[in-house]
Amino acid sequence: MVQPLHGFDGAFLTASAPHAPLHVGAVLILEPPIPSHHQLQELVAERLPVVPALRRRLVQVPLGLGHPLWVDDARFDLGRHLRRAALPSPGGPLELWSLVADVMGRPLDHRHPLWEMVFIEGLESGHLAIVVKIHHAAIDGVSGAEALAAFLDPSPGGRPAPAAAPWEGEPVPAAGDLLRHGLCSALRQPELALDIVVRSLAAVRQVSERRRRWREEDELEPPPVPFAAPRCVLNGPISSHRRFASAEVPMQDLQLIRARFGGTVNDVVLAAVGGALRSLLLERQALPEPSLVALVPRSTRPPTGGGEPSRTADAASGAPTHPAAAAPRRSDPSPANQVSAMVVELATHLPDPVARLAAVAAGAQRAKEQSAALPDDLVHRWAQLLVPALTAPATALSAGLRLLERLPPLCNVVVSNLPGSPVPLWCCGARLVGLYPLGPVADGIGLNVTVISYDDSLFAGLLACRDLVPDVDHLARLFAESVVELRKAAERAVPPIPGARRLH
Repeated sequence: MVQPLHGFDGAFLTASAPHAPLHVGAVLILEPPIPSHHQLQELVAERLPVVPALRRRLVQVPLGLGHPLWVDDARFDLGRHLRRAALPSPGGPLELWSLVADVMGRPLDHRHPLWEMVFIEGLESGHLAIVVKIHHAAIDGVSGAEALAAFLDPSPGGRPAPAAAPWEGEPVPAAGDLLRHGLCSALRQPELALDIVVRSLAAVRQVSERRRRWREEDELEPPPVPFAAPRCVLNGPISSHRRFASAEVPMQDLQLIRARFGGTVNDVVLAAVGGALRSLLLERQALPEPSLVALVPRSTRPPTGGGEPSRTADAASGAPTHPAAAAPRRSDPSPANQVSAMVVELATHLPDPVARLAAVAAGAQRAKEQSAALPDDLVHRWAQLLVPALTAPATALSAGLRLLERLPPLCNVVVSNLPGSPVPLWCCGARLVGLYPLGPVADGIGLNVTVISYDDSLFAGLLACRDLVPDVDHLARLFAESVVELRKAAERAVPPIPGARRLH
């Protein structure tokens, strides 16, 4: 089925560059008995019908007049997307994370479906690692977690193969049809832009009034806005070289901290990231006086059963929110990226971890209110305007003027929180014992921290530009230490603390 890219799908594709490919993904660690490569291939082939996006490729619109189109790839070749790799001796975490960073730093071939899996052997533990990489234009965090669930099982015995009709690709639209599509899109742009501007002015007035009431009536500091973050060594032009590191912390520690001090588990994660960045930048003697600012994606995807949209920023509250242990469902033709975002201060100016958590929790609540004033479809419509014919010259001009070095950054770091399975999962009979999410590193923002809950742990994946954050492995250790610091404070506290804000 031919399907145009909409909203953020097209924007993520347009914003991608050879030195900054916008990939999302995950590292899966399977314990013995390890399945054979043939078994893994058969599993992927069997489950592909559940995730149609994996057999779609892009067709470009002439002259960049519109966003590209997805088409079912008539020449789809599964073997092109599955690779094997072996770690050099001794096959420890350093060798594994170095290979993961290399995989995530390499662009995908846009002539084929935008994903790949790498099966990594040679781990000193005898485990198997699987790196899954897919372009952000094809999937967002929540839908990516659901797609990953299609290849995992709730028991070692697996589950029946999904019913599937024989695969048939489709012909690429003729050049004339593509040009007509692009011209029609271009002709609609002025009308779309006028509607967006009118609605945006109304939204800005609403946000401005809300910020005025915070200052004058509530005597509270409003949350930050985009492009108001302090300049920091984490920000600037990025290279194509990546570093990756990981951390794992017990979910019960996060739940204890939340129970003692209030807020959400996501508030605890943000406060721990803030504590880790404060320690790292103090060591570098590069901590800005104002607080660092995080961009926190929020899912606007309706849950499987209908109802209100889920919010990625609240997903790790400890409840079993993710359907990874259930039978996977087929994807629908709606936009792949159904997301919004909020901007949250990480309170890196506060040395006390409990005070930092309280400030983050209060700021995150106000940031949610501020973000809610901007309709989700309005943000997507702005993204829809970013067609290649407009953005390519703007990107070149920005690079030529070195604007990333002169203007305040959009944010200092991206922090994403994804829902995961509360129960153990298996792949080809092998138990999944590690699940490290991978978020993209974008030009101007050298660090992405993505976390996911799985079983009894919270797994964190830290992907960074090697030039801006070469010590990301140290930052991962500082994140785990920041959680321990908060847990010890929680153990000393007498529950419940009067006036603690309890959201869940």
